[in-house]
Amino acid sequence: MEEKTFRDAYEVLQRHAETLRNQDEPNIDDLLDIVNESVSAYKVCKQRIDAVEKALEEALVGAGLEGAGRGERGAPPASSETGSRGRPATARGYDDEDDDRPF
Repeated sequence: MEEKTFRDAYEVLQRHAETLRNQDEPNIDDLLDIVNESVSAYKVCKQRIDAVEKALEEALVGAGLEGAGRGERGAPPASSETGSRGRPATARGYDDEDDDRPF
């Protein structure tokens, strides 16, 4: 199987996952084909994702924003006194991440 695009490969992975989820009993006769096609599709997806990450990193470095895509710049140090987004924890011991404010 030769998937040429990320979308094609991702669709193969989704289809096989759905097939496996919906089986009442495993179909051993098709399992090897499913695994081989899934591994091939995974490799295509991984290759595309790696290429995009590399291109984005190069673009950020070229724009003088190295590390911006990974949250490295200006990130507060991790401590037990901050919530999950690096904000100070509330008096209740957790941050207000679950409220309905958009910021």
